[in-house]
Amino acid sequence: MKLRKEREKKRKHEFVDDGRVIANMNIDGMPHTIVKRKAFDEFGKTEEKKETIKLTKKERWSVLFGVVTSHLVFVIIVFGSLALFILFCIKVWFK
Repeated sequence: MKLRKEREKKRKHEFVDDGRVIANMNIDGMPHTIVKRKAFDEFGKTEEKKETIKLTKKERWSVLFGVVTSHLVFVIIVFGSLALFILFCIKVWFK
């Protein structure tokens, strides 16, 4: 009985967090953890100021046109496939 307890004590190791970081698990675009660790702080990096992008009027219109056309293509594909399915059901499946 004593040997068993001694073996269990040897197997159990206390985990002590020493603050070291093995792998940075922060991913751009994902929310960071709620708990702020002062020892970590992105491997000592300070926060960089991001530059705002200035677009010309022509560039803004081209971006808007690209977004609208991509959405329009998606809508056409979805409703076109729905229309083809309904035609298939009416002409082939239900006869």
